[in-house]
Amino acid sequence: MGTTGFHGAWWVWPLALVLYGVFRAWYDNWRGPLRTAEIDALIARAEQAPGARHTDMQVLRRFMETDDGKEFVMCNLVRLFPHEVAHPVTGKMHSARNMVQMYFSGFVPTLIRSGGHPMMMMRQAGGYVDAWNTPPDPGWSIFGMVRYRSRRDMMLLATDQRFFDVHPLKIAAIAQTFSVPTQHVFGMAIRPRTGVALILVLAAALAHLAFLLV
Repeated sequence: MGTTGFHGAWWVWPLALVLYGVFRAWYDNWRGPLRTAEIDALIARAEQAPGARHTDMQVLRRFMETDDGKEFVMCNLVRLFPHEVAHPVTGKMHSARNMVQMYFSGFVPTLIRSGGHPMMMMRQAGGYVDAWNTPPDPGWSIFGMVRYRSRRDMMLLATDQRFFDVHPLKIAAIAQTFSVPTQHVFGMAIRPRTGVALILVLAAALAHLAFLLV
């Protein structure tokens, strides 16, 4: 019975490998760095975005022109309005935090389809403990980190009509913010490529064991 189970369960391992391949096909950038024609078209589109007045297009273009085709993480510091704000469409009053949640509910599905995802969201727990030659703490509300598959994907998302539709919610809720693109150097947390591989190996091993016990 055990031998039959062993031979009958072999398929779980190639299945796990195929599933991991599907994950990597979605999660990794296979198109390489941005090309000049793409950059010109995307910058032109970005200039028409609802939040274009908050974007330094020269800095954005330099970021596009130095594209290495790799993933990056956008680090966002956000100070929300402390009072209720009006919904840009309905005019109904909401807390700024609720408004940001509405923005994320519209933004995140499009982000995930583009191979990105939120990595971390934190709230401020105190004032600056160590700082020099910096402006006073304005009272940041949220520290967020969002992973993008590539600079191309970020630009396609930022110039997507679905993003245009929800971006006014962000503008209405946020009093002050800045975003800085970063790339991974070192970290103790398990990254998705490793985490998904471990989950699939564990699932395949458990499935194989279950077949052996049948």
